[in-house]
Amino acid sequence: MKLPSSPKGWAIHLSKLVKLFHEAHGLDRFPIKVAPLAMEYSRQVFPDASITLVEGIALSSQFDGMLMPSPRGEGEWGIVYNNAIQSPGRINFTLAHELGHYLLHRHVSPAGIQCSNRAMLDWRSELGAIEAEANTFASFLLMPLDDLRSQIQGEDISMDLMRHLSDRYEVSITAAILKWLGITDRRAMLVIGKNGFIDWARSSDALMKSGVFYRARQKITPLPELSLAGGKGLAIGTYAETKHSRGVWPGDEDVHEMTIFSPANEMTITLLLYPNDGPDNRWGVDFDEPREWDTYDQFEAGNQGTSR
Repeated sequence: MKLPSSPKGWAIHLSKLVKLFHEAHGLDRFPIKVAPLAMEYSRQVFPDASITLVEGIALSSQFDGMLMPSPRGEGEWGIVYNNAIQSPGRINFTLAHELGHYLLHRHVSPAGIQCSNRAMLDWRSELGAIEAEANTFASFLLMPLDDLRSQIQGEDISMDLMRHLSDRYEVSITAAILKWLGITDRRAMLVIGKNGFIDWARSSDALMKSGVFYRARQKITPLPELSLAGGKGLAIGTYAETKHSRGVWPGDEDVHEMTIFSPANEMTITLLLYPNDGPDNRWGVDFDEPREWDTYDQFEAGNQGTSR
């Protein structure tokens, strides 16, 4: 059997195996437990380079996890996460991220790979291609598109829905929102704030098409003073939402803001929903090509013949 070579290909391959196993044994498919999957799959498919250790250890606060070869030089590998992490969702995503490195990158990084907490949230290539690939793998393994679409179909977009996705897939709410942003046709943005400033932000394709986004990493940008996220009187650990008139958030439009004030790492997690009928494309580029048929759909169709 020819093994996959791409992040999505590996994720779909493992996701299908998990689905078949759980259906055969009458078990719930989600959340996917990465640790036993990594150890059992590597033992069967890569017996000379199997994963024999998955556990939490003391790491520097700047690192969430790492893929490491056995110090005994016996071909074995270990996946570890920072045992200071309290969130089960963050741990599960970290383990999936490191499993992605194992499947995709262990041959080019025989000394192992250390992954910063920033890398875990960067799903594009700013921090290097291999980190983006590991995040793509983790995203598609833990939150397969077929199931994600079934969970959001016909539902109002809300933080309650994002919490449901977070619980179902055992990922952080930030990871759940990022996954939704990657497939939605809605004009929406995720904004992560720290200490009153925008740490980073991500716009959906539909909102990018309108030219509405933040370049938070290129310059220091305060959270809007009139926004919930930028408010000074709200307690950490609470949730709030409101509809703003134009002028509060970028885009010169009315915006629905939903903000969580996270007690764990003293940050704000904000989901912004913009009107569906946004302004014309400001970039003068044709963004209206049909979305590429996603890899999961292609894989399923290939297994079902032409009876799609």
